[in-house]
Amino acid sequence: LNCRPRPNPATHKITPVYRASKPDTTDFRYVLKWKTPKTAALYVGSTVHAVLKLWNRARWRKETLTTEQLQQAFETAWVTEQQTEKVNWQPDEEPDEKKQGWALLQTYFAKSPIPPDERPEGVEVALEADLSKHGLPKLIGILDLVRAGGRIVDYKTVGQTPKDERAIHSNEVQLTAYSILYREATGKVEGGRELHQLVKLKEPKLIITEQGPMTEPQQTRFFKQLESYVAGLDRADFIPSPGMQCVMCSYFNDCRKWS
Repeated sequence: LNCRPRPNPATHKITPVYRASKPDTTDFRYVLKWKTPKTAALYVGSTVHAVLKLWNRARWRKETLTTEQLQQAFETAWVTEQQTEKVNWQPDEEPDEKKQGWALLQTYFAKSPIPPDERPEGVEVALEADLSKHGLPKLIGILDLVRAGGRIVDYKTVGQTPKDERAIHSNEVQLTAYSILYREATGKVEGGRELHQLVKLKEPKLIITEQGPMTEPQQTRFFKQLESYVAGLDRADFIPSPGMQCVMCSYFNDCRKWS
């Protein structure tokens, strides 16, 4: 274990550990690089995300995509993604999941608070922040969308209607990391953070949870969490933490074999 390389801290790697999730998934996914089929929920989310990225990039180029073009992009992404990503479909599950994926996008395009002519500051922006002055390694991450005025947007597909307080708490690590990355890249304070959450119901809903710029206590908590995360990597401390979060984990069977 001690000979395994330490993964670079990245927002998508840190966040699961501090949602009381399973530290051993870091070992399986980022150290041992074991690949497992995606769950249906993850695949729907990634396909929806791909179409939203296309929509945002079109707005950045001052172009307008029709509903037909967006639906064709969804159809293409649904097929193309499965050429490189295996999906663990249950019998007869895919048609319903595909239908729901497009319904989520229709809901977003109909109810998004973003004006069609609002040009983004950035779309799918890959950023890095040197945290060596805090005794920490480099932080890397990708911001889904930066709206005009420096408002950072992160997209989520969720299974139940989120409450604002819980959504802010459960996503604090990720949003704080995005604030740090944005400030490092621009030298400016972000205009705020927004969670755009598409709820997978029979009648899909869009829930927007807004939060102001990162506070000093949030940054302090993040640095302490990152210190703990890095220390755990150095110790190769990949100990399973079974709980409700295991239900959607693609490493469920691997984790059960751990000893």
